[in-house]
Amino acid sequence: MERVRITVFDTTLRDGEQSPGCSMNVHEKLRMAHQLDRLGVDVIEAGFPIASDGDFEAVQAIAAAVRRPIICGLARACPADIERAWQALKAAARPRIHVFLATSDIHLKYKLRISREQCLEQARSSVRLAKSFCHDVEFSPEDATRTDREFLCQVVQAVVDEGATTVNIPDTVGYTMPAEYAEIIQMLRERVRGIENVTISVHCHNDLAVANTLAALGVGARQVECTINGIGERAGNASLEEIVMATRVRPDRYAFDIAVASEHLYPASQLLSEITGVPVQPNKAIIGRNAFAHEAGIHQDGVLKNPLTYEIMTPQSVGVPDSRLVLGKHSGRHALGLRCEQLGYQFDRRELDEIYRRFVVLADQIKHVEDHHLLQLIREARPVSKRMPPAHVEAIPPVVIAAVAGQAFHLPAPLERHPLEMSLHSLHDHHAEQEDYLWGV
Repeated sequence: MERVRITVFDTTLRDGEQSPGCSMNVHEKLRMAHQLDRLGVDVIEAGFPIASDGDFEAVQAIAAAVRRPIICGLARACPADIERAWQALKAAARPRIHVFLATSDIHLKYKLRISREQCLEQARSSVRLAKSFCHDVEFSPEDATRTDREFLCQVVQAVVDEGATTVNIPDTVGYTMPAEYAEIIQMLRERVRGIENVTISVHCHNDLAVANTLAALGVGARQVECTINGIGERAGNASLEEIVMATRVRPDRYAFDIAVASEHLYPASQLLSEITGVPVQPNKAIIGRNAFAHEAGIHQDGVLKNPLTYEIMTPQSVGVPDSRLVLGKHSGRHALGLRCEQLGYQFDRRELDEIYRRFVVLADQIKHVEDHHLLQLIREARPVSKRMPPAHVEAIPPVVIAAVAGQAFHLPAPLERHPLEMSLHSLHDHHAEQEDYLWGV
């Protein structure tokens, strides 16, 4: 199957920055822009130049310093905005002006207070002016998914006729559903003359943002607008890392080429959190703290035997150092036995059973079962423990880490799992694997 190239338009520095508490100064935006460049995004929307002097300076600095990707600046559909955007962008190696104008009836009536005819003329004239400065012009009909479809076609036709190179269809308020969004994209492809020469872009918000984006790709959209960590207005934008990894994990469904270097996803996420002071929620897909962490005994048992049982991608593929097994009340004997070995203790099956029973009682009472707790359990269960000789201890990968959510330890990378599996087989009488599996529930 022929693979189609998808343009990744990152708007972390513009729409993402509009997320409450996520504003950035010039230096911080420049740092993030360099990380986005390393990540390999195709377009960086660096800001909204007319919004403030600081935003103008940030767009100007990024345009001058970051030369590989397209650098984009946002502008309302009015001369002052467009001219200001061009002043900020003109030093860029590959500049783009992104013009937007609301098109839904509710926006036209209550926000802009203009008619549909006035909207059409404003869209035409703004794209015409932007083209006089810059060849690469993107147009967005704001609130497109709540816009009358016939009128949406008229607006898109008007800006295509004026020379827009990209037409973005934003689900501004997170209103649409995947099948409906796909229908809108299909309709535009069928009814707008010349749209085959224009890149159709999608920009989605809120809880269905990624699903809507993928649905649109399936029917011909070729640019995705997204942010690191999914930050953005209200409940956020489509998450860049989720879109990228969906296409990497399921090439059978999404036969697309995306130039993003996925091993830089986690570093980009961490840098953004450092800059904004807004942490990533632990259960965030791909880059959250728990994305590659396992506490349930069944999961731990499976991952120790073969990580593919519960991980559809390797942590290294997104830049996460390693998987983690977290010891808690849901853990099973397999993980507990491994942790004891890493602490230097060997037990036969009966001894491990006793320690496990004590462990479950303790884990039910406290959230964090740490090493000193385990050592106390071992002393109580077996006053004279058989400790492994130093050579045996050193043979086990040094993968101990401290985790905020509890005592956790890394799994080695996939290519290094054999030594770990060998250390597991050294557990005495480790023969009733099915029983251990069931006990982990």
